[in-house]
Amino acid sequence: MNIRQMQILEILRASGRASVEELSMRLEVTPQTIRRDLAELADQGVLDRVHGGAILRSGAGNIAYEERRRMNEAAKAAIGRACAAEISDNSSVILNIGTTTEAVARALLRHRNLTVVTNNLNVANILAANDSCEVLVAGGLLRRADGGLIGDLTIEFMANFKTDYAIIGCSALDEDGDILDFDLAEVQVSRAILRQARERWLVTDAAKLAQKAPIRVVSLAELDAVVIDQPLPETLRKVCEEAGTRVVIASQHT
Repeated sequence: MNIRQMQILEILRASGRASVEELSMRLEVTPQTIRRDLAELADQGVLDRVHGGAILRSGAGNIAYEERRRMNEAAKAAIGRACAAEISDNSSVILNIGTTTEAVARALLRHRNLTVVTNNLNVANILAANDSCEVLVAGGLLRRADGGLIGDLTIEFMANFKTDYAIIGCSALDEDGDILDFDLAEVQVSRAILRQARERWLVTDAAKLAQKAPIRVVSLAELDAVVIDQPLPETLRKVCEEAGTRVVIASQHT
């Protein structure tokens, strides 16, 4: 399954159904390419073809999540380590939905006296192994596909906190510095999370630079730092430099 096919599954997971024309425009490829992708995904059993498009097959969201978790796994682990190295013991952190924030959680397992707030059940389960970590889990609508909690209840829960760090992931990073995602409900929670922290960080692997998504979260210029596994392109480096956003390059060799 390639990155574009993963994006197709993300779109279907958010909306349930999409047309060939819509997917073609959003992913900036030809309808013929989309039809080939849909045929391959249908053969894999993760979606069903319908007239003019496709629908997500029941249970396919879990497959999409597992595929995302395995993609760029070494890079995400390195990003998790680099991010965790910046967080001191006795800190408070909000971690949102995403496989990269889960990598951060794994890298925090040896930290002491942390308070972690999350709307990600996977993060909560990971950090349950750290008996020195207090974990507070948001309420809200459970997104079974990836263990995320979203909705008004989640946003209201996050408003109770003021943490040292908010750490979010994303689905795509645009060439103008905008952080992008597919699901509006998830984006609204991410914005709420960012409002509740003294330091606001993005963790993302460089593959997100080649991806597209339709919903803006915030700009890199509005964050304090970004942790990524490769140097940013010149345009994004300038965005960060002008805004004072620190760039941390994660090494896979440590």
